[in-house]
Formats: sequence, C-alpha cells, structure tokens
Amino acid sequence: MYRKQSKKILVTGATGQIGSELTLELRNKYGKENVVAAGHKRKPSEALLGSGPFEFLDATKREDVEKIVKEYDVDTVYHLAAVLSAVGEENPQNAWNINMGSLYNVLEVARQYGLKVFWPSSIAVFGPEAPRVKTPQNTVLIPRTMYGVTKVAGELLCNYYFLRYGVDVRSVRYPGIISSETPPGGGTTDYAVEIFYEAVRHKRYTCFLRADTVLPMMYMPDCINAAITLMEAEASRVKCRTSYNVAAMSFSPAELAAEIRKHIPEFVCEYKPDFRQKIADSWPMSIDDSAAREDWGWNPKYDLATMTRDMIEKLSRRFAEGRL
Repeated sequence: MYRKQSKKILVTGATGQIGSELTLELRNKYGKENVVAAGHKRKPSEALLGSGPFEFLDATKREDVEKIVKEYDVDTVYHLAAVLSAVGEENPQNAWNINMGSLYNVLEVARQYGLKVFWPSSIAVFGPEAPRVKTPQNTVLIPRTMYGVTKVAGELLCNYYFLRYGVDVRSVRYPGIISSETPPGGGTTDYAVEIFYEAVRHKRYTCFLRADTVLPMMYMPDCINAAITLMEAEASRVKCRTSYNVAAMSFSPAELAAEIRKHIPEFVCEYKPDFRQKIADSWPMSIDDSAAREDWGWNPKYDLATMTRDMIEKLSRRFAEGRL
C-alpha cells in the first residue's frame, strides 16, 4: 500500500508507454488535481485529458520546466520523457540532446526548488562485457547504443546531484515493459508488446528477434509499483543513487509464443531478425535485483503465465468491442 500524502506531482513524458498509465495511478493515489501530466508531441489520450491537468512541455527547455513547477507548486517529478533504444539508433544526436538535455534541466530545477525526482534507467546500460545471466547491481557499464550511453551518463548525473546538491533523486533500471494500454514506442523489447496485439488481431506475428533471444521483461502493473514504492520509501532505505536493478521475468520470443498458444492455439510466430537483434544480444538475459528487494522491499507480482493471461483477456475484450 502507498501512503496517502498531499503531493504536487509533475509527470513528464506522460503520453508515453509508462507515463500514460503511471499518471492515472498517481492521480488515483494522490488526487486528480495534484498530478500534472506533461507531453510534447504525442496526442494525449482522453483518459489523460479528462482526469486532471495536462500541459504541453518541451523538457529540453529549462524555462518551460521551471514555469510548470512554479505554476503548479510541484514538489515531485517523475521524469519519463526520453527517446528509446531503436529510435535512438536512427538519430543518435537527437537521442543525446533529448535524453540528457531534459534530465539536466529537471535536475537543475530540482536543485533550485528542492524537488524529489524519479528517473528511469534501463538494462540498456549494460553491454556484452557485463555478465549476461543474473547481471549484478554493480558491474561494468559499456553500452552499445546511444540510448544506453544516455542512461549510463544519466545515472552518474543523478548520483552527482544527490552527492553534490542533496537532490533526492531515485531510479530503477527497467527491463522491457509490457503494456495492454499503450502501443510500443520504439524499443528493442517492443516485440513482447506487438506480439499480443497481432496474436489477438490476426493470429500471426513476425518477430524482429531470434526465437531464442532471452531478455528480462516486466508487466506494467509491476513497473508502476516499482516507481511508486521506491519514491515512497524512507530516504534512509535508498542506498543506491545511481539506479537499482529491478526484475520480474525473463523469456525468449519462442517461450512467449508458446505461452500465447495456450490461449490462442492457432497462433503462428515467424522470426526475421533485424538491426535490433544486435542490440538485444548486448543486453542481459536475467537481472540480479537483490539490492532493491533488500533495501526498499521490491517484489514483483506477475510472471510469464499470469502476464500473458491478463494481456490476452484485456486485448481480446477491446478487440471484441472494436477498440483495438
């Protein structure tokens, strides 16, 4: 359970995969008017617009961030605005400018106004030099994507702002995130979302990774729970100020397809690896998240079977209603 408190929260990247659902959960917990959703280019959903305040925000402009913080008397920021891995490789310079520029601005405003910050890192911080099985909390970080580079740099920047200025910034390294509500946004793990949509719609999917490519994944309810639980933890329990490993499940496309066939027997999955295969091969297969479990009680609720059942139930219902 999350403690009810009077907060004024800003969520940047609120129209993205995580932000769109996290915003609604935060509004449910802390009051609709207390959570400001902010997006840049993607059109906000009716649920987002109808449930509380929304602002268009370019987080690469510090004055824009500061304006919203002052206008709404914000004390907590969930900074989710980012360019993801696959999209980032198409325009690395843009990924650097957006990911690092926006984080720097948020941290500067947090320093100035005493804000608490959540910022998500990623398993993209790891490269092939890191152990790929049970990747430890502290290991070598030599990523092979610009997205990963920005996440490593971001972790170090967050840690610096905590040590140098006392900014209460907290972070987790998310694996691939699977959601029934928001379409994929350009990540290497997005096959694990696309496959459900195509299974329900067409009973067929062509995967852009090899059948045996094992990657860490997490269902959206656990993703949201990780962010809020970490932010609600007593500061003394947050011992890592770079970013905590968090994990829930690991599987391959073939294992996921087999699980889907338990619900949709006629489902067929083909495999045509593209440039994202090289990215996936540089990432961990499983994650050691014992530090998060010990420090602030991280405990995921969903595994492959329960996640698959829930995804198919929700998407099948929307498909039957003509909303998919």
